[in-house]
Amino acid sequence: MATALVTGAAHGLGACMAEHAARHGYRVGVLDLDLAEARAVADPIEGVALAADVTDPEQVEKAVERLGETPKLLINNAGILRTGPLLDHAVDDFRRVVQVNLVSVFIVSRIVAGRMKDNGGGVIVNLASINAINPSIQCGAYAAAKAGVACLTQQMSLEWGEYGIRVNSMAPGFIDSGMSAPFYRNPAIRKSRGDAVPLRRLGSADDVAECAMFLASDAAAYITGQNIAIDGGVINSVLMQLPRE
Repeated sequence: MATALVTGAAHGLGACMAEHAARHGYRVGVLDLDLAEARAVADPIEGVALAADVTDPEQVEKAVERLGETPKLLINNAGILRTGPLLDHAVDDFRRVVQVNLVSVFIVSRIVAGRMKDNGGGVIVNLASINAINPSIQCGAYAAAKAGVACLTQQMSLEWGEYGIRVNSMAPGFIDSGMSAPFYRNPAIRKSRGDAVPLRRLGSADDVAECAMFLASDAAAYITGQNIAIDGGVINSVLMQLPRE
């Protein structure tokens, strides 16, 4: 049985991707800051609960060691959001967003890829965002960090391809899960956002998880270094929102 490791997996998209990985036959390491919350996700899928701060290399190293086996699949999902206009954005908040959303991807991937290299390769899937492609107001730190994830994904794919390691990122759009779930509790926002998507609906955690499983599968064996938008077409829809006459 192959092993998968999912970071930020105690809630939202991470929990959903951990559950999907288990259904696809993986033994799943559910990594999060809070061990009890990680265990609540891991136990029902017979996974392994792991606690670590993904910005701390020593904690990540110990968590990977506790997992026991080298993951064949790593999903870097851990992330945080701090909003506000750039002129008012606290430097500490900006720095923390970059640390959790970008630097952690480097830390966890380097540790796991070193093991993958010695064990026949593997797949890494990083969580970017459509904000990495089209920045949104008051999300400057988040957008910058996620753009970094997309570029770092390309760099990893170039350097690690010879070791049989494929690396791709996903750019979710308007997803009714995780950090965005509270935002979509407002019916007016749900409707306006859903109506703005060419597919006329918000995305789900399952939509994101299924893309991750595809990228991890042999069906994607020749795909690496890509940033896949999971957005119902919204990043291509700007002209739809403008009058023609």
